[in-house]
Amino acid sequence: MTSNPVLVEALRGGIVESQHRGAVAVVDAGGRVHTALGDIHRPVFPRSAVKVLQALPLVASGAAERFGLGDAELALACASHGGEPRHAETALGMLRKAGLDEAALECGAHWPMHDASARALAAAGGTPQPRHNNCSGKHAGFVCLGCALAGRAGAADFVRGYVRATHPVMREVTAAVQRTTGFDLGSAAQGIDGCSIPTFAIPLRHLAHAFARVATGQGLAPDDARAARRLREAVAHHPGMVAGEGRFDTAVMARFGERVFCKTGAEAVYCAALPGVGLGVAIKVDDGATARAAEVVLAAVLERLVPLRDEDEATFLRARSDAALRNWNGLEVGRLRAASLLRGA
Repeated sequence: MTSNPVLVEALRGGIVESQHRGAVAVVDAGGRVHTALGDIHRPVFPRSAVKVLQALPLVASGAAERFGLGDAELALACASHGGEPRHAETALGMLRKAGLDEAALECGAHWPMHDASARALAAAGGTPQPRHNNCSGKHAGFVCLGCALAGRAGAADFVRGYVRATHPVMREVTAAVQRTTGFDLGSAAQGIDGCSIPTFAIPLRHLAHAFARVATGQGLAPDDARAARRLREAVAHHPGMVAGEGRFDTAVMARFGERVFCKTGAEAVYCAALPGVGLGVAIKVDDGATARAAEVVLAAVLERLVPLRDEDEATFLRARSDAALRNWNGLEVGRLRAASLLRGA
């Protein structure tokens, strides 16, 4: 197998200390490839990068409207949040609107990823609960969808086990991912995600195509197109719900609003929808362990593809595509920068 190209370089002392290889696909809503670097046909597990696709049935089914979910709650349904108090409380609020409580969540519990929130929880003598899981918003959305599918009777019993691939909720979610990507998930490699739901290996080309469809609505059924637009608007209004304080996704979407929807996934995957130019982006950095390298790649792609309004926007992105590396004393010790091949793509 041919190696993917070097996309990111880590520099120290004026020389390249390490390199990060990967692949990038940029595709329009018609499925035409705008840019291809590396192997964009090899299936990868997108993990949390496709949460907006998994949230489509929540809106398209009418469940979000039925339970009165607002922008902050819909943004959280697309989130890998830090477990800040606003995130945890919003997830609980979604469950209350559906008539259930935290016991319905099947994502598991972990300490908040947001350091200050984890420290505050520990200082108060608390322990991690499912609401602190970075996927609790997505799972609260699944529960709301399940309650809508169940109707008025027996919602709690119907929702139980929603993480299983054969459950009606997960069948709806999987069908949405298949519709948007156009990839046959029935023949795809299947694994289990960190939050216990099924995850499918999908080529970057198909992922980028799905995000171009999310960006434009083209190629989607009317209900899915409406849902995609609603979710993009919700995230633009509440970018802090999608990730949180100090996180790349939140910073980028707070800066660019509806011009950029971006979402990270585990193992250095990134996907983005760019409505203004009608393109979708999918990125995978091979080493998987360096999520920040994937951020550098996406920042470099945004520099090339998003029409920038002023020098401040250019400076904002350049600081992320050519990022300073600092030690614990705050001293700049190197840089993490987009490689020349990526810059020139």
